[in-house]
Amino acid sequence: MLKEERRFAPPADLAAHANVTAEAYERAEADRLGFWAEQARRLSWAKEPTETLDWSNPPFAKWFQDGTLNVAYNCV
Repeated sequence: MLKEERRFAPPADLAAHANVTAEAYERAEADRLGFWAEQARRLSWAKEPTETLDWSNPPFAKWFQDGTLNVAYNCV
């Protein structure tokens, strides 16, 4: 009784102007780290990261750990 399985499609106009399409989901599924590295390149970095994901100490993941990012700069 507590499991919701209904799906509600977005209005067509909203879907037509979406920032992310089904193609992006397919790319992310095919190459997860490559997808996120591509997304990171869209940001302005003070120091570009050389590694997308450091998974050397599971379960502690470190994303873009050697990069330096000014988040406020990217928001403005």
